[in-house]
Amino acid sequence: MARTTGARGRVAWPIPTVLGVIGGILLSLGVWWGSVALLGGALLALVDARPLLAVLALVGGAAGFGSARLVSVRTDALRPWLGAQVTLEGEWDGQFLTLREPRARVVLAPKPAARPGHLRVSGRLVAPDGRRTPGGFDQAAWLRAQGGVFLPTPTAVLVAARVRSSEREGGARGWFRQGLTAGLPPRQAALMQAIELGDRNDIGREDFAEGYAVRDAFARAGLAHLMALSGQNVALITGVLVWLLGFARLGPGWRYGVPAFLLIFYLLLVGLSPSITRAVIMGFVVLVALAVGRGKVDPYGLTALAALVCLLLFPLWLLDIGFRLSFLAVLGLTLAGRAADRLPAALPYWLRLAVAATVLAELATLPVIAGTFGQLPLVGLPANLLAAPVMAVLVPTGFVAGLLGPAAAPLNLLNRVLADALLGIAWAAGQFPVLPWGTVSPAGVIAYAVCAGAGVLWLLGRVRARAVLGTVLACTVLTTLPGRLHPPRDLVFLDVGQGDSTLLRVPGLTMLVDAGGSVNSDYDVGGRTVVPALRALGVRKLDVVVATHADTDHIEGLTSVLRSLPVGELWIGHRKAGDPVLDAVLAAAQARRVPVRQVTRGDRISAAGLSVTVLWPPGNVWSTADNDNSVAVKVESGAWSTALLGDLADPAESMIGVGRVNLLKAAHHGSRFSTGAALLAQATPQHAVISVGRNTYGHPNADVLGRLQAAGTKVWRTDEVGTITWPVP
Repeated sequence: MARTTGARGRVAWPIPTVLGVIGGILLSLGVWWGSVALLGGALLALVDARPLLAVLALVGGAAGFGSARLVSVRTDALRPWLGAQVTLEGEWDGQFLTLREPRARVVLAPKPAARPGHLRVSGRLVAPDGRRTPGGFDQAAWLRAQGGVFLPTPTAVLVAARVRSSEREGGARGWFRQGLTAGLPPRQAALMQAIELGDRNDIGREDFAEGYAVRDAFARAGLAHLMALSGQNVALITGVLVWLLGFARLGPGWRYGVPAFLLIFYLLLVGLSPSITRAVIMGFVVLVALAVGRGKVDPYGLTALAALVCLLLFPLWLLDIGFRLSFLAVLGLTLAGRAADRLPAALPYWLRLAVAATVLAELATLPVIAGTFGQLPLVGLPANLLAAPVMAVLVPTGFVAGLLGPAAAPLNLLNRVLADALLGIAWAAGQFPVLPWGTVSPAGVIAYAVCAGAGVLWLLGRVRARAVLGTVLACTVLTTLPGRLHPPRDLVFLDVGQGDSTLLRVPGLTMLVDAGGSVNSDYDVGGRTVVPALRALGVRKLDVVVATHADTDHIEGLTSVLRSLPVGELWIGHRKAGDPVLDAVLAAAQARRVPVRQVTRGDRISAAGLSVTVLWPPGNVWSTADNDNSVAVKVESGAWSTALLGDLADPAESMIGVGRVNLLKAAHHGSRFSTGAALLAQATPQHAVISVGRNTYGHPNADVLGRLQAAGTKVWRTDEVGTITWPVP
């Protein structure tokens, strides 16, 4: 039991122990400062005059190291089949396909529309990708974090996955899902599955309107946590159970013991994830303490105990965003009572406590939210205050609906009204602007920690408010000043797979040339790859956006870019009539009141000693081939220059007068129809960048690579090295 020991104020034993476990896990991953956590745990015990507890911290370090090594070095059962076309059969839970033989878990891409259950699916097994763009999703790292001591780590992705046969899940989870969705329209049914089961697959396919996804609305409103199972679910469900058992006049053992053990079954029902596992452990300990009459538990010892159990079973959860968000939010909430006391006494205490809890949870998770998602909601406080009473009713009634199974349709008449209310709050709040944010650097994390420490000291009455304000202002200046004094001056060739997207940044000019696209797929490259990358790079607005030509893999993503960021001007070449992709880009520009400029040869823009000159198209003749109409530009800075040629084909590329360049952005992803010998003889580039991904077109072509090698040009490929950042002199 993790509890305080009275006036002596000793540290609860799980705190130094979990610090040791964290240190051991980090050391097993080769992170040297894991030793700081390990020694910090031992030092904390020694300061508390408890040498045996220091030994326990060291034992925790050994246990953490061993647990992490056990998970990390486990044999990959699927490695022999990587690259092969396979047919797999197993249980699909909406996130992973679990195989019985060999014992393994696999990611399916794209995610099938089939409900969770037994699937037979075919495709090609490939290794997961790491982070290939700034702010991008590191799939390989995320998958590594999903393995546990008794649970295999997902090690492969089945791409081009096609479902051959499927059977809906049965058992308790299948029954529960039927109850959640009985009689509900698709959107409300999807929301109920997200809230009660943590299954966000269906809600991820729902839109309020074109370009306005339901999940994006929840994120912009600061309500995304409502669709992640957490302590709120546990508190509401157990609270109702305890209240109902109170009417039976049962003793504490039954009143609190029954809900405690029901939490275990609830965890098995919804599945393991960091936030819900943490919540169940903490809820179980609190209820057991109440059942045996042990009184109030120490919140910090209890939090450390939950982290200890989680990390010993799932050591690489330490790297999981959900794990960090969950525990940071809980640590923030431990100060809610003190913060509520600081608010005006004229307000009702329940309101002060709700406001304090919401603000502290947001502040505690701020660096992780900002650095991971590239934005901070500005209306999170009012949105959460409005959503709280809805969730207080919806979570318990939804749980009851799940227990009723197919007979839940009458109860779901109420749940539909509540779900509509929650969707309405998200829809309205999601339309407010958000605060964009870039990558949080180590200096930013340190500055945040200093500010957070000052805030905690203020809540504890150790320092005055003016000291906290001065600390925040000083840290803000120190972290923003370097970027102001040394603004970026570079070209960033974003890895958008089989597509094209290039960012130019110099003081006074930020230009994006294309934003990728996904042919024959509903994956939004612009919204899910390019926009997060721009935010991670600190791009708040774009002065110029260039749509080179009407090809999906170049301009489809610009629609989301135009909807997400302020844009000064949109450049296009051929205004091709009736092209759905280009029409969508132009419609987005019109909706955001972005001026559209049809550029031709000779158009030019300059800033900070750099110039961008349009080399093509001539504007008087248009080809029937979109590639021949590509907007091609030359970027010059002093004696240095580069050319971005879109998909321009030979011989046009050699006729536009590129001249000598230091860096060539090879046209058309290295197609055999571009980067001809005449162009290379004229440009004599020292380096060439090829933007390319997995494809069936044979890009980059072997002859093109041979010509570049013969010209003495070093080739850089996004499919090999990911995003490429090139300094501009």
